[in-house]
Amino acid sequence: MKAIVQDTYGLPEVLRLEEIERPVPGRGEVLVRVHAAAVDMGVWHLMAGMPYLVRAMGFGLRAPKTRVPGMDVAGRVEAVGADVTRFRPGDEVYGSCNGSFAEYACAKEGRLAHKPGNLDFEQAAAVPVSACTALQAVRGGRLQAGQTVLVIGASGGVGTFAVQLAKAFGAHVTGVCSTAKADLVRSIGADEVIDYTREDPTDGTRRYDLVLDIAGNRSLSRLRRALTPRGTLVIVGGEEGGRWIGGNDRQLRALLLSPFVGQRLRGLVAMEKHADLKILGELLEAGSVTPVIDRTYPLAQVPDAISYLMAGHARGKVVVRVQ
Repeated sequence: MKAIVQDTYGLPEVLRLEEIERPVPGRGEVLVRVHAAAVDMGVWHLMAGMPYLVRAMGFGLRAPKTRVPGMDVAGRVEAVGADVTRFRPGDEVYGSCNGSFAEYACAKEGRLAHKPGNLDFEQAAAVPVSACTALQAVRGGRLQAGQTVLVIGASGGVGTFAVQLAKAFGAHVTGVCSTAKADLVRSIGADEVIDYTREDPTDGTRRYDLVLDIAGNRSLSRLRRALTPRGTLVIVGGEEGGRWIGGNDRQLRALLLSPFVGQRLRGLVAMEKHADLKILGELLEAGSVTPVIDRTYPLAQVPDAISYLMAGHARGKVVVRVQ
């Protein structure tokens, strides 16, 4: 089968298209004929091996343990391993796995769900990693109907889902993005939009019950200024914290500080789960949430797709068409 492979960490130039052996599903695994995949910041971190903390987390110190990158997946079940009870060959599924930039990939049963009937494969591939992250961030904020939410990084893959999910749960949502992306954020339901090039969303003039920090690397003290006295901060991302631990130092400091202040401060380590994919599937089929896709690239152009994402121009998700 055709697959994107890498043998060293580095920039997108380390990726190449090769013919490799088709994987065989093990116990509890599902072999998926991949129709579409998607690109997100996690793919970049694992490709580059940056920050170095990623390598120490079991992904390979000197070279990636998994040669085929890619996590988001949508496709049709080709075969199932022992003890798989939820799926059978022919089922259309979506979810996450290790190695989705290939014609076939194996996924754990618990990280898949049946594909929403109203989505095509490319739309479905845009959902798993980013929407599960957004759902768990909103849920971690204990959001209640009528509360106010500030989404920093509202135009990206996670942000576009976070805006829609917070609206679906009855919140008043303010999205933060650049001038060029303001119309997009309004179009997906944000009640208000702050252009960060003209206004500082954390200057303390407005306060929110929940702040979702998805983009940028604002300090904890600045983010706390945007919270109500009993508000909640969930740090989802942060890409400017250095080569060793990236933006993860803010998440650690938030965890340490939270017991001593009135506000709840926490980081997020998201995981794609069958139960969350089912919840998202219901919201997608009801039309409460819609994937926002910027561009679609063929499998051979995965390096270009990653470069486009890293340039910061993407509006929503960047998708890879495989079949």
